[in-house]
Amino acid sequence: MVDLAAFASMGAGGAEAAMLIGAVLLEAAVLYVGYGALEQAFGDRVVKQLKGE
Repeated sequence: MVDLAAFASMGAGGAEAAMLIGAVLLEAAVLYVGYGALEQAFGDRVVKQLKGE
């Protein structure tokens, strides 16, 4: 579990670290949604092409 007291005592470096973690999590969410949308749009076509249908 994360020790928030130690994190808060890091000062400005802690705020930068929190922003970086937030940016990474946001990017992961966007990629997850984006790849899901691509799979929905093109997944069946790609599978049919790979099977030779």
